[in-house]
Amino acid sequence: MILMTIENKINKRDFIKDAFKGIDIKLTELQIDQFIQYYEMLIIWNKVVNLTTIVEFEDVVLKHFVDSIYLSKLIILEDQNIIDVGTGAGFPGIPLKIVYPNLKIVLLDSLNKRIKFLKLLVDKLGLNNVECIHSRAEDLGHNLQYRELFDISISRAVAKLSILSEYCLPFVKKDGIFISYKSMNIEIELEESKSAIKKLSGKVKTVNKYLLPDTDINRSIVIIEKKAKMNKNFPRTAGKPSKEPL
Repeated sequence: MILMTIENKINKRDFIKDAFKGIDIKLTELQIDQFIQYYEMLIIWNKVVNLTTIVEFEDVVLKHFVDSIYLSKLIILEDQNIIDVGTGAGFPGIPLKIVYPNLKIVLLDSLNKRIKFLKLLVDKLGLNNVECIHSRAEDLGHNLQYRELFDISISRAVAKLSILSEYCLPFVKKDGIFISYKSMNIEIELEESKSAIKKLSGKVKTVNKYLLPDTDINRSIVIIEKKAKMNKNFPRTAGKPSKEPL
């Protein structure tokens, strides 16, 4: 049993190392340890809190960890101030922090049970400059301690781009960016969101399509620039962005 446990751990380490090599990321031994601990805590907590439907080790590594980090192929990540809106189980914020420890990260979610998990995870992984906040984006977006403060607002949450833009752009400073992870077929959604993005002082900068390495999953990353300070009326009151998209 001990030999099997050691063998499985070695296999996990090799799998993580090789998976990240697929996107030209070389992990340290500490970072590999952190991703293994992340997976183990995720699976334990997932039994009592709805964190993810993806639970197999290889799938979590590729579809959550590597997918979260793919962004590094598109922009330079150094010491930016980032907010992850609707972070859920911590994707993409925690993987980004593990690989780029100089980032300052705020993890925002409306479910307190997820925030409790994230606080324990951050402590377990020994991550600094990570703040976990229980709040709705519509409320925190009017808080002057967070409004138009961040270099990057990021989200892998499942919602239309027009809705996500109202959640995320209020946190972005002028000339900062909002990054949305999407499925491949984004054209119709982009067209439908143009008016909303403009009202929210944003402009689509790039749409980057890619095949997630070692999978048949097609993905898109939409990068939206914040061109000016935002109208104080946005975001609208809690629930309204999703019920009445711009």
